[in-house]
Amino acid sequence: MENLLIGTYGRAPGGYWNLERVYALFPVLAERRRLASTALSGGQQQMAAIGRALMSNPRVLLCDEISLGLAPIVIADIYAALPRIKAEGTSVVLVEQDIAQAMKVADRVYCFQEGRLSLAGRPRELTRDQIHQAYFGA
Repeated sequence: MENLLIGTYGRAPGGYWNLERVYALFPVLAERRRLASTALSGGQQQMAAIGRALMSNPRVLLCDEISLGLAPIVIADIYAALPRIKAEGTSVVLVEQDIAQAMKVADRVYCFQEGRLSLAGRPRELTRDQIHQAYFGA
């Protein structure tokens, strides 16, 4: 809980996010609110980091490799939260190598290879061949 509350320092006025709403987004954090953050699993720590950022009521949330090293069930929980975050008016910029996960929640996709834009568009408009070409080359 203390880690989440740190996110309120310098908080934007108004906004949607508070402890109750973060706990509703990630119920496991409510269950473990009295534990030290070091006692949380890697996935729970990732949820706490996202929750702490949300507590500042940001307009944009930047998530960098949120699935890296996490169990598939935890990844599913975190990705399930992203549309809910967007629905409350927070834009999400997601940097992710797991293209399949990212495509499920993205409104727009930008793929960079060696510092160059290799693919851009809406996920539903991109073909499997375009995605494969952008990620793996010819």
